[in-house]
Amino acid sequence: MSRSTEPSEVEMNAILPAEPARDDVLGARPTLWLNPRYRKQAIVSPNLPISTADVDQARTNWHRLAPLLAKCFPELESSEGAIRSELVELKELRKALGYDGREFGNVFIKADSHLPVAGSIKARGGVYEVFLFAETLARENGLLADGDDIRKLATDEVRMFFSKYTIAVGSTGNLGLSVGIAARSLGFHATVHMSSDAKGWKVERLRKLGVEVIQHEADYTIAVENAREIADADPTIYFVDDEQSKHLFLGYSAAASELETQLTERRITVDADSPLFLYLPCGIGGAPGGVAFGAKAIFGDNVHAFFVEPVQSPCALVHMMSGSQELVSVYDVGLTNKTEADGMAVARMSAFVATVMREMLAGVFTVADDELLRLVQTAWTHQGQRLEPSAAAALAGPNFLVCHKEGKRFQDEQGLRDKMAKGTHVLWTTGGSYVPEEQFQAFLRQAAAIA
Repeated sequence: MSRSTEPSEVEMNAILPAEPARDDVLGARPTLWLNPRYRKQAIVSPNLPISTADVDQARTNWHRLAPLLAKCFPELESSEGAIRSELVELKELRKALGYDGREFGNVFIKADSHLPVAGSIKARGGVYEVFLFAETLARENGLLADGDDIRKLATDEVRMFFSKYTIAVGSTGNLGLSVGIAARSLGFHATVHMSSDAKGWKVERLRKLGVEVIQHEADYTIAVENAREIADADPTIYFVDDEQSKHLFLGYSAAASELETQLTERRITVDADSPLFLYLPCGIGGAPGGVAFGAKAIFGDNVHAFFVEPVQSPCALVHMMSGSQELVSVYDVGLTNKTEADGMAVARMSAFVATVMREMLAGVFTVADDELLRLVQTAWTHQGQRLEPSAAAALAGPNFLVCHKEGKRFQDEQGLRDKMAKGTHVLWTTGGSYVPEEQFQAFLRQAAAIA
């Protein structure tokens, strides 16, 4: 169904099955949808287009690239080239969110909102793919041999060679920032195709870095399609494809190993009696899908991953709920794809991610824009966490799982009702530290006006 065709109520009901969440989804009301295909041991399915061995290889690649990252980005020198974020325990914020009851167990923020280099979770994917491509290109052209110092890629000679190539990407904002920053650091030209939903400050930041920005009078999906067509016609353009890229997906997956280390350092156990719950903001799905897959590779059936999306842009929810083999768009069910959470303004999820997550995703919950802004204000006021609306979406997760009727059904179906007090909730905040002060204050004023 095209975007210009207004679907009828009969058509919308035909697309989505008669599940408990359907009326709320169609009415753009916050809800929790449980995935009826969710099953144990989904990670070892032979039908998946990716494996746990790929996650191990991604960690190896990150380690090999680390010296080059430290060379290109001074802020990574102290971490020896590792891109890491803090695991922050909720304090005053825990009570402000209503999570102070024993049934909520441990509650943490995984602060990818403050990741170095790009200030969002996209640093894990965009930087990884760009640097991996640079290494491959250099080896193919005899500029890097086995045994050479990887930091050779930052020399003037190699940077001059890279300047003959362009790295392109379609983005609503944060992926474009990470790809643009990474590409320019190595001397590549960079082009970011941005949707009409992109924030002006992100466009301006990219242009100041010397990145060409092409803005499309259309949504994210169209911007990506246009960017892909241009790249396909020019062999000097490498396209970072957010809809199909395994490199992006695997770059994100390595974050799970980092989380495992941080939980171990805090002496927090994850096992059958002490479950782990992840709440992951979702746009097209690559970042949350990669993190969820990496976590399943480490924690197995003891981790349960939930995506979160805006009520008008739940692309993963409507597609996975439909059960269709063909991708279903939010427009197909009468939703607008309009949201303050620009990083999540995606009408159609990645087909690749949908295939991987089909039996591995526990569910999806949705949040209204007014609530996103309230959560931005609450996180800042009570714990000094500077978040974008899209990142703040994760903060609503534990309430859905512990208090919502579908959350209680999930606990019962998974045998978790008596284990919640020993569980650990990780709220993955995906961006915010790069938001300009003026824009952040605007978020707070909007939240105050709503209140």
